[in-house]
Amino acid sequence: MTATDSAVTDSPATDSAVTGVATVEAVEASRVLSLSPSRAADFMACPLLYRFRVVDRLPERPSVPATRGTVVHAVLERLFDLPAADRTPERAAALLEPEWERLLADEPDLARLFEDGETELSGFLETAVGLLERYFALEDPSRLEPAERELLVETELESGLLLRGYVDRLDRNAEGAMRVVDYKTGKAPTPGFEAKAMFQMRFYALVLWRIHGRVPRLLQLLYLGSGEVLRYEPDEADLLATERKLHALWTAIRRAADTGDWRPNPSRLCDWCDHRPLCPAHGGTPPPLPTAPLPAVPVREAGETDADRPSPRTPCDEV
Repeated sequence: MTATDSAVTDSPATDSAVTGVATVEAVEASRVLSLSPSRAADFMACPLLYRFRVVDRLPERPSVPATRGTVVHAVLERLFDLPAADRTPERAAALLEPEWERLLADEPDLARLFEDGETELSGFLETAVGLLERYFALEDPSRLEPAERELLVETELESGLLLRGYVDRLDRNAEGAMRVVDYKTGKAPTPGFEAKAMFQMRFYALVLWRIHGRVPRLLQLLYLGSGEVLRYEPDEADLLATERKLHALWTAIRRAADTGDWRPNPSRLCDWCDHRPLCPAHGGTPPPLPTAPLPAVPVREAGETDADRPSPRTPCDEV
């Protein structure tokens, strides 16, 4: 039996409402065990949140900020389909409503976010225009020709863990040097919290290094909510440290899966958590652990390719 293949069972708690017992037989599944930056961040922030999202797969409500972020990301992807001279703030703004309509067609329930009518939707789109205007203040897309957009990157570590995620944009110069770019529709982190924000980018850089054998030259976060740019130049030592951190994180996830011990970690982020009513730290009781074999890590299901892309249900601190 390997810990990564174990399933968790519906068992009585041993000393808290969030403990359980792992099954005694390995689950020999033909799925690919994988970890994305978002799910890694979930476990680091709160193991119980990871359980709710990955093991229980509890639904989460869409939010206006996450939906706006999804639409803005789509516009910035489509913007580079236009000829360079047409990549203007006006053309970008004109793409907003079609991208919103496209998203709404895929997820009709999003209409409930704007039940108060056209005025509320108009304000939603107007705020998105402001985010796009800040983007144009940060860089000139007419001078850029991205090598890739919304690129799925993945690599398997020696442990068998598949790292995977979506890079918003990958730029390459004539010498092949890579710049990894990610758009955030929120505000830049306050001093002292930049490293946490850059974890996602180091994750991508590690995967790209393993794929191409070359460390990306620059990692760049564009914060459209505050009009700021966070840049970092990684080196091999940084990425080896990131790999060690991910191995340690993977070990902790396997331990939680084996023991059923998914502990809450209360913080100010609890105020925005959909699962707060189920959290023992706030007087709630989690649902029983699933009785059917279920992997304790995210898996890529057949046909599933966008597990880590921005969506209307993306946590607001990740958008």
